[in-house]
Amino acid sequence: MDGWRLYEINQRRAGARCGRNAGGGRRGTLAGSAPALAVTNPAGYVNTLVGTNGGETFPGADTPYGMVQWSPENTAGNQTRTVRPGGYGYNTTRTRGFSLTHMSGTGCAGGSGDIPFMPHVGTVGSSPSADTTDATYASSFSHSNETATAGYYRVGLNSGVNAELTATTRTGAGRFTYPTGSTATMLVRTSNSEVGSSAATVNIDAANRTISGSVTSGNFCGYINAVGRRSYYTLHFTAVFDKPFSSVGTWQDGTLRAGTTSASGGTTYGTDGWPVAGRGSGGYVTFDLSQGTAVGVRVGISYVSQANAQANLAAENPAGTTFDTVRQRATDAWNTELGRIDVSGGTTAQLQTFYTALYHALLHPNVFSDVNGQYVGMDQQVHTAASGHAQYANFSGWDVYRGQVQLVTLLRPDVGADIAQSLLNQATQNGGVWDRWTHNQGGTHVMTGDPAHAAVPSIYAFGGTGFDAAGALTSMVHAATTVTAADLSRDGWNVMVVGERPSLDKWLSINYIPTNGNAWGGAGETLEVSVADFGVSQLASRLGSTATASQFLARSQYWKNVFNPGNGGYIQDRNDNGTWPSFSPGSDSGFAEGSAAQYTWMIPHNVRGLFDRMGGNATAVNRLDSFFHNSDGSWALTGAGGTKSEMDNEPSIWVPWLYNFAGRPDKAQQTIRQTLNALWAPTPSGIPGQDDLGAMSAWYVWSAMGIHPLTPGRSELLVSAPLFPGVTVNRGNGKTISITAPGAATYVQSLTVNGTASSRAWLPESFVANGGTLAFTVGTTASSWGSAAADAPPSFDVATTGGNLALNRPATGSASCNANESPAKAVNGSVSGGTSDKFCSTAATKYLQVDLGSAKALTSVTVRHAGAGGESTSWNTRDFDLQVSSDGTTWSTVAQVRGNTASVSSHTFTATARYVRMNVIAAEQGSGGATRIYEFEVY
Repeated sequence: MDGWRLYEINQRRAGARCGRNAGGGRRGTLAGSAPALAVTNPAGYVNTLVGTNGGETFPGADTPYGMVQWSPENTAGNQTRTVRPGGYGYNTTRTRGFSLTHMSGTGCAGGSGDIPFMPHVGTVGSSPSADTTDATYASSFSHSNETATAGYYRVGLNSGVNAELTATTRTGAGRFTYPTGSTATMLVRTSNSEVGSSAATVNIDAANRTISGSVTSGNFCGYINAVGRRSYYTLHFTAVFDKPFSSVGTWQDGTLRAGTTSASGGTTYGTDGWPVAGRGSGGYVTFDLSQGTAVGVRVGISYVSQANAQANLAAENPAGTTFDTVRQRATDAWNTELGRIDVSGGTTAQLQTFYTALYHALLHPNVFSDVNGQYVGMDQQVHTAASGHAQYANFSGWDVYRGQVQLVTLLRPDVGADIAQSLLNQATQNGGVWDRWTHNQGGTHVMTGDPAHAAVPSIYAFGGTGFDAAGALTSMVHAATTVTAADLSRDGWNVMVVGERPSLDKWLSINYIPTNGNAWGGAGETLEVSVADFGVSQLASRLGSTATASQFLARSQYWKNVFNPGNGGYIQDRNDNGTWPSFSPGSDSGFAEGSAAQYTWMIPHNVRGLFDRMGGNATAVNRLDSFFHNSDGSWALTGAGGTKSEMDNEPSIWVPWLYNFAGRPDKAQQTIRQTLNALWAPTPSGIPGQDDLGAMSAWYVWSAMGIHPLTPGRSELLVSAPLFPGVTVNRGNGKTISITAPGAATYVQSLTVNGTASSRAWLPESFVANGGTLAFTVGTTASSWGSAAADAPPSFDVATTGGNLALNRPATGSASCNANESPAKAVNGSVSGGTSDKFCSTAATKYLQVDLGSAKALTSVTVRHAGAGGESTSWNTRDFDLQVSSDGTTWSTVAQVRGNTASVSSHTFTATARYVRMNVIAAEQGSGGATRIYEFEVY
């Protein structure tokens, strides 16, 4: 096991998990909100120190999805090593500066941490680069003299300086109060990014009280492999102070140059990917404090140019803007975004944990384009984002595709769509390669799978449709079917494999990634790519690309080729000749950051297929029970070994929800509630494992609401018991989800969905699309709610969803607009025959009905409306009911669709029936008109 993986495991398991910390949240007014809110100042419940002991979060100041994260860089006496990947370790109370950029919850040894500012009391008598142990130009501090909340950070340093930080999207504001009578100095360590730099510049303009410059860096995980040991971005900054400079100077490596105003030089990455001690450059100034001891600074940044950094500063934080004004605006920005989920009830500790988790889930990806829309692409050229949109960066793909991008899109479909477009832009600029972990404009190749192919379809499914989805599909299909030299390469193995689809040739020929393939773990890669291909199939289906949808749905079942029934029924690494190597379920052989026992459950799109291969529901439940418990019945949620769950890492976090598929949703409710209560808390150790750019925190938010995405690529929701008596989700598209659970006990007794009783342990896609109300009755004892086979969530397999059962079957309907627009046109498998290749009806009662010939097990209906045939989307059917019948006389409603705007809509359910009917209530987006159905597909 290499050092990086040891580091990962140690960090994920570090720290006490179960503490609680009470404390009051502040009250105030949520700007721009119309309804009365249960929590009027959610930002007041955020404690940004949560996760700084093991979760690798940072406590500094930022705004939602902001480009600036101004936060401390702690030191343990080694200038070439950040103490934690987020720059801040709670147990290390000494800082060497406050950097402008950070990532929350990453692994490896850090990244970004660009342009540290260090307020120093005293003169500068030697080069700060020569201070290799941070003995001189650093200061200790106490947590008792520290404040950390949404959009604001303050610390009183033992040197006597009081440092305060806040931010706008692309700028920072600092206020540094020095001791009276002291020599007040500011160091700007331009070269000292967290993992070093290849170049840096600094320029001091005393006449205009300005320090500006740049740093060129990258090197994310570069110490692991030489392929990552490179720079790929340059950050430009301009800092304007409100006090005149009394003296100036710079340094370069070990040489101090008093009186000079410019310097250059990076730390380099040495021969092993670590910055070299004693190398680097920067500048310093001292201040005239005759008019007060507080020094204010406004800092603008840009990844494009110095001019853009100045323009960003002028636009967002212009001269005359006070620190307190910026701080209030940051708080308002957080209240707006956090207030999109309004919870009622709960303890103070629960509210702190919830809103801090939501805060962490909304930090990334980050706005990367400047106020003029410009950004540097992965081709290192300057591009311009479309007007009204932003380019986003920092995509921790392997982590966030499981729930974080879905949560972002649930709350802000517009942001989700821009993230999807940004990923497409990056791929286009990167020779068609969708890199799995992008940092600023660089691809780092870190981790496994092809996560963007799962994330982008998920964004679309959750309503983030405002991007070039057709272009994304074309690009993804090409990447998933065209073998490149990088796919055949082992460069970067194992953590940083350079190919987007390593061993794609094997995937296409033997239909799994073998033991000796190029991926970081063949069995795990097979599961990851199965999920990715399922995502592609779903996006293709929504866009009407039926052949592609079928092709990739079939590919998404290749996970079956690494399920070995002969080893006890586990996913296992497999040799390319079809044989199985030696096996232990607790081993990580064939997997990244997990074992066979932990990865075996990771088939979210076809849980039914997995359970059937295991031997059925009873066997699956027994195995789940063993997975989450020790032999004595105690919980085994983390640190119990490779055969048990690790609810502090992504491969395990889906697994509690799988009880819903096996007829035991009560066990899901119990396990989820135990995880929420035992592993999460509003304390520095209160995030179980690295937060991975909000991935783990997003799981907490979903689970605390009692809902969770069923699978990447779709927007059905699995259902559990909410942690709070009330939750209201105010989506950015105007739709609202209301959840009530009086008493907030652990077990669901009953549920009504939009006023109708439901025993299903899941919700259809239409619920996310249209919003609605969930009313739970909960209790302290388990019930049989959701236990019937018909209540289980859907799974997607070729055998059940691969063929359109309505294709060319007898169809009837209300009176047609014209003889050539009969019901048969809606089941002929084509939308290519022009605008007459549809069923059209203007009858007072409009319906379409298909006879499947015999009773069939049904899982979904897809309707291709007017827009799918090239007509106006204003003619897409708005309101309709889907019904099924065994005899054509007695009908049951399986889906009520209201407010549909999509050209292609899919609706899942579980039923056995011969007849399927669509009753049209509102034929168009307006009133009246004709219903136009190009295809009516039943699966």
